[in-house]
Amino acid sequence: MGSNPHTPPLPAPTTPAGQEGLAALLARPDRAVIALDFDGTLADIVPDPEQARAHPGTVEALAALAPKVASIAVITGRPAGVAVRYGGFAGVPGLDRLVVLGHYGAERWDAVSGTVRAPAPHPGVAAVRAELPGVLDRFDSWHGTWIEEKGQALAVHTRRAADPQAAFDALRGPLGELAARHGLIVEPGRLVLELRPSGMDKGVALTQYVRETGAESVLYAGDDLGDLAAYAAVDKLRTEGPDGTPGLLICSGSAEVPELAERADLSLPGPGAVVAFLSALAQRL
Repeated sequence: MGSNPHTPPLPAPTTPAGQEGLAALLARPDRAVIALDFDGTLADIVPDPEQARAHPGTVEALAALAPKVASIAVITGRPAGVAVRYGGFAGVPGLDRLVVLGHYGAERWDAVSGTVRAPAPHPGVAAVRAELPGVLDRFDSWHGTWIEEKGQALAVHTRRAADPQAAFDALRGPLGELAARHGLIVEPGRLVLELRPSGMDKGVALTQYVRETGAESVLYAGDDLGDLAAYAAVDKLRTEGPDGTPGLLICSGSAEVPELAERADLSLPGPGAVVAFLSALAQRL
């Protein structure tokens, strides 16, 4: 392990906890878990989520990094299979240690088997699916909102609306009421409101995976409100046990979600910078 004169420098965390997390990762990479959000972290945010793809260089950076660490986990609100397709993760040499935890950890894909394990859909999702168009019709002034079908969840996007933030604010209450009637919750994000089952979030998924792998350090990178639960999980892991589990929290961009940047150990300006960091980390190890 080490660097050569051509290895790009790693950006330095700005907090003592982040510095400790990076140092632990560099000292024992084979005991480290690298956990990453997908949209906004590995893939640029685009008006149509179906057009999202991993940022150029993502797969190459992950394939270079994966053999040197305990595991890489992509933790996303998307269905696991969709993230695998949009990321281009399947069948890539070097990515044997990659897992994708979809639907906030309810689904799991691993590179070794190439299959997705998923629970049966929550019955409330079907009920919300039937009622959601009628709820949105009551807000016909917010033209441009649209529904994303996610199998085990549904998401309403307002990014294409004439006034995206006004549409988001107007819909948040009614969608919360609709979700509650059918035993679901609303997960707000960057101009998107996701109606999904409760009980799993990125924090639960990350904690379970860190314990499953026996990791001695963890890096988590995210960009949105749904990543706050993973941030909280890393904060808790840092303090558990005699020595805790050192962790590094990275924020991908900060303009739309300052809450994340305020809690991060290191802020990077979007997926391109995250991929560059991962590539530099792989070269450093």
